[in-house]
Amino acid sequence: MSVEIYSTDTDSGQITVIRKDGPSAYNVVKEIAVANAPRGSVKFTRDGRGFVSNTSTNSVSELDALTRREVARITVGFGPRGLGILPGERYLLVSNSGSNTVSIVDLESRTELTQVAVGRDPRHMAISKDGNFAYVCIWGSGYIAKLDLKGLLKKGRAESVREVARIRIGEDSFPYSLNIDHTGKRAYVACNSIAEMPVIDLDTDTVIARVQVKSDGGRAVAFTPDNQFALLTLERTSTIAVVDTDELKVTRNIPVGPAPRGIVVDDNDNTVYCANFSRAVPSEDEKIEFSFSPHSLTVVHLDGVDLSLSAEEGGNVQYDEIKVGYGPCSVSFFDSAQVEYDEGKLNEAAARLGETTKAAK
Repeated sequence: MSVEIYSTDTDSGQITVIRKDGPSAYNVVKEIAVANAPRGSVKFTRDGRGFVSNTSTNSVSELDALTRREVARITVGFGPRGLGILPGERYLLVSNSGSNTVSIVDLESRTELTQVAVGRDPRHMAISKDGNFAYVCIWGSGYIAKLDLKGLLKKGRAESVREVARIRIGEDSFPYSLNIDHTGKRAYVACNSIAEMPVIDLDTDTVIARVQVKSDGGRAVAFTPDNQFALLTLERTSTIAVVDTDELKVTRNIPVGPAPRGIVVDDNDNTVYCANFSRAVPSEDEKIEFSFSPHSLTVVHLDGVDLSLSAEEGGNVQYDEIKVGYGPCSVSFFDSAQVEYDEGKLNEAAARLGETTKAAK
């Protein structure tokens, strides 16, 4: 194994694992069954543990990425969605959209320590580069919650975690996810209901720009390896908005598959992967022009493309398509070459999961 791509397939209740064998060479190697309605990208630790939220069963599945199996389920609040792993990889944060809380999970004992109250319907989050703060999209209340993690990170005090600031995005903006750029200085926000991408200065916790984009329906943000461009998926127009991070303006829109949500960039070869959530079959016009399918990942190759220019001037991207399970909402990478593996701990967790499953029957 080397680089693998993990697609979170919400409607299938599974994670599809795709091995990357070379340029434009992708093979589905496993479909890992988890609980109902997995959401968000799988988050990995350095020792090969992967975590994904199960929104309909109030749990987080733990995956062994080397054997490609589910090994444990951790009970959290209602409607878990976003995840964040703190530096040191001892603690996991989980946003519970149905409980209006963020769970703090001890990954050593696989138990929830406490829940921190936030606003209505928290969604996805990002952790600051130093691990001192979490920024959580409060979808139902139109702001970004800033959580102070220093007491947890340095002293293991879960009870010290609290909301210390609210960065207002706007009423009915519905901030869905955000990502911190490679400098660690700015966060870019994907909003469902406004045709703009707010940019936050993390030193001052203020919105410094609102980049106008093609439509509402923003879902996720990623960055090119040089940090020159932010890439925003726009679900309603089935495009990726390319935003110059210096000029803070859109330079082009890249067509992708129907209803893109999650997005990730492979920094090694400048390739973009986005998950196409649409449950509908594209129209005949869409098929003729772009030949994109639902329930797929769109692979966008950016090598040789100048994203600062239009497609006519900067060159067209090249595409591949990977068929996955139903309703893919997110995508992530796992690189086995970077893993520090602890097989004993994962086998213990798998045994506990087996006993829990037998008891439920």
